Amino acid sequence: MARPREFDEDAVLDIAIKQFWLNGYEATSVRELASNMGLAGASLYNAFGDKRSLYRRALERYWDQTFRERVGRLEEGTPADSAIRTFFGEIIDRAATDKRKRGCMLVNSTLESVSGDPERRRIADAFLREAESFFLRCVTAGQKEGPITKSQARGDLARMLPVQLLGIRVLARRNSDRDILEAAIRPVFALLFDESRRKPGRRARRRIVGASSNAG
Repeated sequence: MARPREFDEDAVLDIAIKQFWLNGYEATSVRELASNMGLAGASLYNAFGDKRSLYRRALERYWDQTFRERVGRLEEGTPADSAIRTFFGEIIDRAATDKRKRGCMLVNSTLESVSGDPERRRIADAFLREAESFFLRCVTAGQKEGPITKSQARGDLARMLPVQLLGIRVLARRNSDRDILEAAIRPVFALLFDESRRKPGRRARRRIVGASSNAG
């Protein structure tokens, strides 16, 4: 009979997340992971398999706690335009207060996977598909309800938004000034919500919606 595990799996996965998030996949060694997780090398392999498997488990947990949590919360009765504004507002809030400039583990993984192994590319592709699907649902509802422009195809708009997400995250690694990050997304919102058609008295610069305690 297999011995029960003598550690909290979620807790040690959270430690692995911190290591991979800070250093990236390539620069994080198995010895470093085992030491920080308080596990012998054999225990780490028995519990999680090889480094790639542990990375996938850590990334999935981070994914659930950040992107998927945010999407699930915003799709519970939030109007489509508010969901998009709040999504990016929370991203900017996190980036602007990230003193260590770690960025988003998912986005970092997506960028790092360009020259990486096929498994990590598949994870990155899955994240981008999931992000695009969320934005497509928002755009589809927003075009039906009215706030989102119908002058552009919904698929094109939905594909544009993950690109902006990646761009803001990359920019924030170099310059996390809130005004700069908000300026980067403001023209996109002007196109998406067709704000050029607002009456002159209503065209005051709109603050990006945000504020969330969630990681990522």
